[in-house]
Amino acid sequence: MSIDVLQEKIRKVKNPSIVVFDAFTDQIPPHIQQVAENTFVAIEQFCNALLEGLRGTVAAVRFGFGSFALLGPEGLAVLSRLLQSAQQMGYYVLLDAPDMLSALAARNCAAILGSEVSIYPCDGVVVNAYLGSDVFKPFLDLCKGGKSLFPVVRTSNKTAPEIQDLLTGGRLVHTAAADIVSRLGEPMVGKCGYSQVGALAAASAADSLRSLREKYKRMFLLLDGYDYPNANAKNCRFAFDRLGHGAAACAGISITAAWKEAQTDGTDFVEQSLAAAERMKKNLTRYTTVL
Repeated sequence: MSIDVLQEKIRKVKNPSIVVFDAFTDQIPPHIQQVAENTFVAIEQFCNALLEGLRGTVAAVRFGFGSFALLGPEGLAVLSRLLQSAQQMGYYVLLDAPDMLSALAARNCAAILGSEVSIYPCDGVVVNAYLGSDVFKPFLDLCKGGKSLFPVVRTSNKTAPEIQDLLTGGRLVHTAAADIVSRLGEPMVGKCGYSQVGALAAASAADSLRSLREKYKRMFLLLDGYDYPNANAKNCRFAFDRLGHGAAACAGISITAAWKEAQTDGTDFVEQSLAAAERMKKNLTRYTTVL
């Protein structure tokens, strides 16, 4: 599905947020772990219940390939089924692709996006821009066919400025990365006014978001790390255009493990996650109105 579809799904639910799913067993309530046949069954049951519970509240979901891969072949099989389930439920589905050298990029691209029968079905991928453009160039032809690509240009972790905010040739390093991404995405602007090639930026870095939005008018921004301590909806507002379009904030454990924050026994984990997703929506739309 194209970036137009993502923007329309966000507009329909008036909620510019994306829920991130990882295979972290400590998020799974005890009552599921106790009755599940094994860890893989528990993860799948937990994630499917949340996907079902969040339908109609959030427009898109994002899965971390790495956390499932660490569980071995069974973990990747669970990821494959969850991606299929999310698409069948009507979500716009994003996948954090594994880091790859250029020699493997074309192969990974074909495996993830290049086939109608891919075992990792998704509508777009997040890739690491800091390995160089040859890593994500193989994805560009598929973007022309309707898939979306989000190279990472600025992350939310505390030490990101040590490298990503260094000054180089009159530009910050992450701005130099964004320049490359913007140039490659220029020919693929959809009806909504945003390119199939967007970028992942930091929900915690208000100045960066303001600069990126002002300079790259056609770049859709995924705001990573909304549930980091130094991120908030007030920062995120700088990433949106005057219509409340062009960006979406990503949150993981603050939604998926909301039952732990609420200090319940976890039997109400779906209700707690839905309530957390509604709070995130309320906070974001306090500063940004999605028209």
